[in-house]
Amino acid sequence: MTPELSWTSKVICCFPGSTMAVVIPTLLRGFVGAICAQAASSRLTPSALRHLTLSSVMKSKRKTDHLERTADVVRREVVSAAKVCGAADESPSVKRLRLLVADKDFSFKAGQWVDFFIPGVSVVGGFSICSSPRLLEQERMIELAVKYTNHPPALWIHNQCTLDSEVAMRVGGEFFFDPQPADASRNLVLIAGGVGINPLLSILRHAADLHRERANKGRGYEIGTIRLFYSAKNTSELLFKKNILDLVNEFPEKIACSLHVTKQTTQISADLKPYITEGRITEKEIRYHISKETLFYICGPPPMTDFFSKELESSHVPKEHIYFEKWW
Repeated sequence: MTPELSWTSKVICCFPGSTMAVVIPTLLRGFVGAICAQAASSRLTPSALRHLTLSSVMKSKRKTDHLERTADVVRREVVSAAKVCGAADESPSVKRLRLLVADKDFSFKAGQWVDFFIPGVSVVGGFSICSSPRLLEQERMIELAVKYTNHPPALWIHNQCTLDSEVAMRVGGEFFFDPQPADASRNLVLIAGGVGINPLLSILRHAADLHRERANKGRGYEIGTIRLFYSAKNTSELLFKKNILDLVNEFPEKIACSLHVTKQTTQISADLKPYITEGRITEKEIRYHISKETLFYICGPPPMTDFFSKELESSHVPKEHIYFEKWW
């Protein structure tokens, strides 16, 4: 049975001229009052409300804030309470969190992110979910992996977050893989740099879940082949190595990976060596996998994302087959 959180009572905030309500945990009641006042005075339409960024109450001068960067991106209306139920170091600079979300209205598509609200921290974080939707369906859990930076939400996660810490989250994002059972089979090429692996791992895990379901039940979406290209500074910063290689070994006919390191200074372990290439991911490697049945998902530093999206376009891959996410 799913344990109940200690602050799941909610405030329903309704808006003039609209039947839509935004559901928010009691913990955020102070934020909600300001949001409701702003919406009422501005007479926000339901369409405009979807893009409400809370900037009036989450004040920050950083031009690269998550809420500023994603102000025009569609979000769900529900803000859900969550409790930290697990934490571990995924690498020397990245902490992995597991969060319990009891609210049954909370759901996401593989590849999406969350607005991350921390009591007492005025800046809202934005973190891609790295777990699969199936984990949430079965256990009411999601996973995040957050790199250490001086940004207040990341600092809180690395320095103050403990088991049972309480936060709130809202799902957003237009970068996702969510095929329906009758959709045409597609191959996937996933191109990741650094912590850009997070949404792509969610997609990889979701694709594996879909393949298991079809293999076990004889129905559901038929996934094609999946190829992951993942680059990091060194092997210690290649996140989720074991999870990735476990999937490669479980489904060798479906999933393959090419792990790249750009500044490796130590010896590469024997178990990793077959999968490691020293140097950056090249356009030649990616071009080899172009076909009319293939979708490309790219997430990493902006120069990397721009480079591969332009290379694919110049190779006549349709724009609707190229998806990318920029996070920093």
